[in-house]
Amino acid sequence: MTRHTLEPGLLKVFQWFAAGRLLLALLALAGRAWQAEVRVIRFPLLGIVESAVLLVVLTWPWLRQRLGGLFLPVALTIASVGPIATQALTVGLRTWQGVPGAEAMGDAWQLILVLFVPLILVAWQYAFPIVAVYILAVTGLDFTLVVVLAVAGRYRPTAAITLMLLRALVYALVGYVVVQLMQAQRAQQAALEAANAQLARYATTLEQLTVSRERNRMARELHDTLAHSLSAVAVQLEAMRALWEEDVDQARGMLDRSLALTRHGLREARRAIQALRAEPLEDLGLAAALRQLATATAERGGLGLAMAVSDAVDEIAPDVAQAVYRIAAEAMENAVRHARAATVRVTMERVAGGWVLEVSDDGQGFSAGDATGGGRYGLQGMRERAALVRASLAVESGVGTGTTVRLTLPGEPGV
Repeated sequence: MTRHTLEPGLLKVFQWFAAGRLLLALLALAGRAWQAEVRVIRFPLLGIVESAVLLVVLTWPWLRQRLGGLFLPVALTIASVGPIATQALTVGLRTWQGVPGAEAMGDAWQLILVLFVPLILVAWQYAFPIVAVYILAVTGLDFTLVVVLAVAGRYRPTAAITLMLLRALVYALVGYVVVQLMQAQRAQQAALEAANAQLARYATTLEQLTVSRERNRMARELHDTLAHSLSAVAVQLEAMRALWEEDVDQARGMLDRSLALTRHGLREARRAIQALRAEPLEDLGLAAALRQLATATAERGGLGLAMAVSDAVDEIAPDVAQAVYRIAAEAMENAVRHARAATVRVTMERVAGGWVLEVSDDGQGFSAGDATGGGRYGLQGMRERAALVRASLAVESGVGTGTTVRLTLPGEPGV
């Protein structure tokens, strides 16, 4: 089966081969003009014409478009038939000028080198049956011309035929090796393309899952902040409208509480939006961002803070750092909203074989059933984030004993 799509780099090699042959033929012509005594009769103009035609075919884009799938077979035919015909004409002209047959064919061995590059190109592009057909065709054409010239010149072409058969055997071996190497390369390329396609599908799926999880987290954040605040304000306003005519002082008190709830909800909404953007990671790095997050969360919740974050955590890869920051934010937010804690402790340090982030509080804790039954603590989201970066998440808690969230990142920083 022929291949219409050229292998990468094949055309460029073919063009350099044709240009090199043309240059050598021109040098031979120039050398002949300076040669004082002609010991071997040569006809370099034949090689110049054949090489020039091949170079034009290989470098003319219009001709390549017109030939389409026949472009490479035509070029290979010119590159193979041209040298054989040139050699036959040279031998015929030498014989016509009285050179003995054996001497006239003295440089026939050069065809081995000239036809070697087209053979490599055929094996580079096609399967071995095509290579075998190419070797048989080249050998058959060469054999026919040699026999015709031998009959016309009345000499025995034994040496030339022996050299021709040896060339065919060597070409078959080399062609088979090149075909096998190309098949192995194509198989590796196909496997690489399949792996890249699978990786692209995995990346797309991962991105979609990440977006979905972020939307769910945004929904939880807005529900726990803005929705609660607006609901409370609505209740206060309804009550205030009912009491406004009967008890103005109480209605004004409700108005003040409504304003306070509105301001609180606005602060919480801004905090949630800022947390979603996670800009501190880009501006400060993971270490400073974790310290800023812990300080701001503790102040907002009125909690005591104990913190130990190593500056070396900035070596962690950005995607891993994003997951660490999100998990730390979720764990600290749980301590503020649900734990009823007095103190929160945040640490992240290097351990043997990786890193460990711990967020612990001295709050009311919860039982194992509470952890698995509902999503109000965001534990499922934290576990999903940990799984995305091949980390493990452990949550230790008990009623009245506080809660510890431990994230373990295996491997070296940035891996």
